[in-house]
Amino acid sequence: MLLVLCVDLDDDLGRKTGIPTPVIGADEVTEAAVALATADPEDSDVNVLFQGVNVYDELAAGGEAVEVAAVTGVDGSDVRANRAVGQEVDRVLAELSTGEEVSAVVITDGAQDESVLPVIRSRMPIDGMRRVVVRQAQDLESLYYTIKQVLADPETRGTILVPLGVLLLIYPLVVVANLFDVAGAAVLGILSGIVGLYSLFRGLGLEDTVDGVAASVRNVLYTGRVTLVTYVVALALIVVGGVQGMETVETVRGVRGGVTAGVALAAFVHGFVQWLAVAGVTSSLGQITDEYLAGRFRWRYLNAPFYVLSIAVVLYAVSGFFLPAAPGVTSLGLPDLAMALAAGTLTAVLSTLAFAVAESQLPSADPA
Repeated sequence: MLLVLCVDLDDDLGRKTGIPTPVIGADEVTEAAVALATADPEDSDVNVLFQGVNVYDELAAGGEAVEVAAVTGVDGSDVRANRAVGQEVDRVLAELSTGEEVSAVVITDGAQDESVLPVIRSRMPIDGMRRVVVRQAQDLESLYYTIKQVLADPETRGTILVPLGVLLLIYPLVVVANLFDVAGAAVLGILSGIVGLYSLFRGLGLEDTVDGVAASVRNVLYTGRVTLVTYVVALALIVVGGVQGMETVETVRGVRGGVTAGVALAAFVHGFVQWLAVAGVTSSLGQITDEYLAGRFRWRYLNAPFYVLSIAVVLYAVSGFFLPAAPGVTSLGLPDLAMALAAGTLTAVLSTLAFAVAESQLPSADPA
């Protein structure tokens, strides 16, 4: 038996007409096609359904055992749509139950619907496939209409017209820049950079990521989370620490008249780590405060500031051990280094033990 199978992968038939699928039988498929054409005359799946009925009539006139059916997927995910089509094909085969082998002729309206062919082939042989192409699409009038419809879509319009508009603005902006004695090459470079960034943004599909970050920032602002302020303060402290680290490198270079890469690194760490420690403590205290206000506080969270201080003490002492005495530099000897390392280690160990005991003895919020 031959089954003429009309495939509507994004379920235009079900969404626009409310007709339950699968649809089996020539009369039923014809009624579904008329209903879809009434609901949306521009939908290409109308032609798929009518083409399926037409193929059915041709095969039936030749005396072949044939049936026609329409199956649909779901709008959105291709994987979910393919699975839905597979389930509907199974239902069609169960309702036919002719006892003989069934093969299919698949009718689609484009390459997207043809992605479901492996799903159909896993259930029955495919003897043929037809892609419906509307003849009017070859006319200039139809081409104009198609372009007009594409540009009416906000997403497509932004993807095509924005880069095109920037490219068309390059020459007039360079001319205007030259009139005001501004280097035209600089304007050209800026505009080219804008187009390049936009292309990467669209090509990598970062729209959802940016929207998610914006939504997270809005939630942080509206829920009054302390971490927003502490993170900004920590970022400012890190910037200041970077500047301080570079100044420390210059100070040590002035004392020695020249430094190796290792000494320069030690000088930068020596000047930077104090500010980094304050930034770490600030951000961790903000996070602890938010966890407490949200009812998720655990005593072990208080380890974070002590760990930051311990690491900072160790880095400050080790870097100071390799530096000469200079303004803003604490030069440490071997005994001082040993004491600093011991202090950093003890601070981390004791804080861990103390808060572990506190968590075992005192109640804390359940982090549900």
